[in-house]
Amino acid sequence: MTETKRPINPPTLARPIGFAHGWLVEHGGGGRTLYLAGQCGHDAAGVIVAPGDLVGQLDRALANVGEVLHAADMSFADLVQLNLYVTSRNDYVAARTAIGTVWRRHCARHYPAMAMFMVAALFDPAAVIEIQGIAAR
Repeated sequence: MTETKRPINPPTLARPIGFAHGWLVEHGGGGRTLYLAGQCGHDAAGVIVAPGDLVGQLDRALANVGEVLHAADMSFADLVQLNLYVTSRNDYVAARTAIGTVWRRHCARHYPAMAMFMVAALFDPAAVIEIQGIAAR
């Protein structure tokens, strides 16, 4: 079986420098796997929205993930694994109800395998959350 690989860089997202927003691997049998780069709450200009607001940044990060999924002809229902990186576990726990609302708006009741990691900082110092994962169809 043959497979093809191609980068996925939606024009609606900030232009990636030194990475791709996603890599789509199409398998000869018709299967597809999308590897998603980390998405923060960046707008199209690459500026963090909602500084200091975990829920606002999560909302934008999930929207960005959705853009990459859409550009690969996939949807949130195709997500099989997500890693969430947060700079404050306490902020995440305190916002769980609002986070659930944002999650359901983007993903409905689909819950992929997930892990959350608390990190000292993210590459963009204004970011408080980053999402990275894999989708498959």
